Amino acid sequence: MTRYGMAIDLERCVGCQACATACKIANNLPKNITYNTVYTKTSTDPDDFGTAVVHGAVANDNAFGEFPNCVLEFLPVQCQHCENPPCLRVCPTGATKKRDDGIVYVDSSLCIGCRSCMMACPYDNVRSMNEGEPEYYLDVVVGEADAPIHEAGTVEKCTFCHNLIDRGEVPACMQLCMGRARYWGDLDDPESEVSKAIEGRNYYKLRESVGTGPNVFYLTK
Repeated sequence: MTRYGMAIDLERCVGCQACATACKIANNLPKNITYNTVYTKTSTDPDDFGTAVVHGAVANDNAFGEFPNCVLEFLPVQCQHCENPPCLRVCPTGATKKRDDGIVYVDSSLCIGCRSCMMACPYDNVRSMNEGEPEYYLDVVVGEADAPIHEAGTVEKCTFCHNLIDRGEVPACMQLCMGRARYWGDLDDPESEVSKAIEGRNYYKLRESVGTGPNVFYLTK
């Protein structure tokens, strides 16, 4: 059975924000909704995401450490599409769903905006709440015709672009990545792009100690 996952090569990520921009456009996201955030690391702690302009930081090019041994590193973060997603267990209406291929998504028609999933998720800011009627930067609709619906009073998150996946494409965040830092595919297929990218590499998963079993791998040196 297919089990989708993604690997992100932190040695190739240049913090250009193209993945976040592609996501914003492809999903026609409202102003206050973010599925994909690129953080600037502020320490070597893998569980410390760092800072991000979209969440109030002044800039995204601040190195950490002491001169002359300063380090500039970026960390793209989205829903981790966990094997054991806590958001699934706490949703009172069944709006949070997990497909057979491992993709976790929110059915907006069932979401009541209780934020239970947001509170249960150990990954900061991977979910956004539509507080009121969605507002957009443009007066015209952009992105995919079958992009997610955005409704007031509902929670949204990365869907791994399952609308694109279901028609044989790859997630939007991969399509514009100038560093070719992202790899996608079936984690159970040793010949898939993502499996080959992970093989033989050092990697970590975000906050794996909490037992969620994330399916996004961060490749390191």
